[in-house]
Amino acid sequence: MTTTPLSAGGPRVSVVADLGGTTLRLGRVAGGVLDAASVRRIPTEGIGRHRTLPAQVLQDQVVEQLAGELEAYLRSPYGAGADSVGVSFAGPLSKDGTVLAGPTLWGGTAAPLPVTDILARRLPVPVVVANDITAAAWRYAATETVPFCLITVSSGIGNKVFRHGEVLIDEAGHGGEIGHWRVDPRPDAMPCECGGRGHLGGIASGRGVLLAARGAAADDPAGFAGSALAGPAGHRPDGITNQSLALAVRAGDPFATTVLSDCLLPLAQAVDCLFTAIGIRRYLFIGGFAVAVGTPFLRLLGDQLARLGCFGLDERQIRDMLALGAADDDHSLIGMARMVAHTLPAPTAAGGRR
Repeated sequence: MTTTPLSAGGPRVSVVADLGGTTLRLGRVAGGVLDAASVRRIPTEGIGRHRTLPAQVLQDQVVEQLAGELEAYLRSPYGAGADSVGVSFAGPLSKDGTVLAGPTLWGGTAAPLPVTDILARRLPVPVVVANDITAAAWRYAATETVPFCLITVSSGIGNKVFRHGEVLIDEAGHGGEIGHWRVDPRPDAMPCECGGRGHLGGIASGRGVLLAARGAAADDPAGFAGSALAGPAGHRPDGITNQSLALAVRAGDPFATTVLSDCLLPLAQAVDCLFTAIGIRRYLFIGGFAVAVGTPFLRLLGDQLARLGCFGLDERQIRDMLALGAADDDHSLIGMARMVAHTLPAPTAAGGRR
């Protein structure tokens, strides 16, 4: 990756992209501020839209989409004057920018992906690539005053610990993947999109909770019929959606609340383990599903965590560890721009685009 300063002075202007399992988002950040009007959203051409395609085909498809969209964006008016590109990627990365896996992007096993090198060859400005939750952690590093763990609960689950100015991962990209911690050892446990079973992300994510709700509705027709979920679902278990589930929990529906509470037990166990192992006392939750449920998400998770107990803490201290992040989906875009500013030399008047 080249890091030669490229733009003609002034504030850094970055084009940032967040490649998730559902959506690829691109935007422009100038002087650390995301231009909301610049944000473009495109469905990701991965496993979410093409479940029958092999993992390697999906990987090739997703990378070509990412590179092509970035090239087009840099040529657009919003890309004018950009001196850098930052990309957050939904999967573990090694220090050299190689993606090791993409469970929510292409599912099963595919070749290691040197995405930083691929993009550096195709784009006219320097590129920084990071895991999406690593990028998001940089957003909150600007405001959090103590070490913290950022946890996303959306189509999957991921986490990163930020401490003393850095995200705690090793050079091979290991760390921050609690979504793939196996919490249910049964051979018929809930499947995970990585191909495993019983992983936290397959149980407590938005997708996991949705499957659990549909299963509970099929197993308990009477309970489902009396639930706030029944009407919006057309009285069919497979008609339940994450949106209706979040609304029902927020409204205090007992059926939906019980389903979510049960699914949050292994997430509470993960928080308990992190606290006990490394002493982190600040946990921020982001992601579409957690934010959609809102305050009841924290309450139900706090209930489970309080029942488990955290060694040396009382119930108030346990609940005070949990908080929601900003109620938007800009975490990785804003954080990626801050990571670019931290990683690349400041733009100067010397030179133009390479």
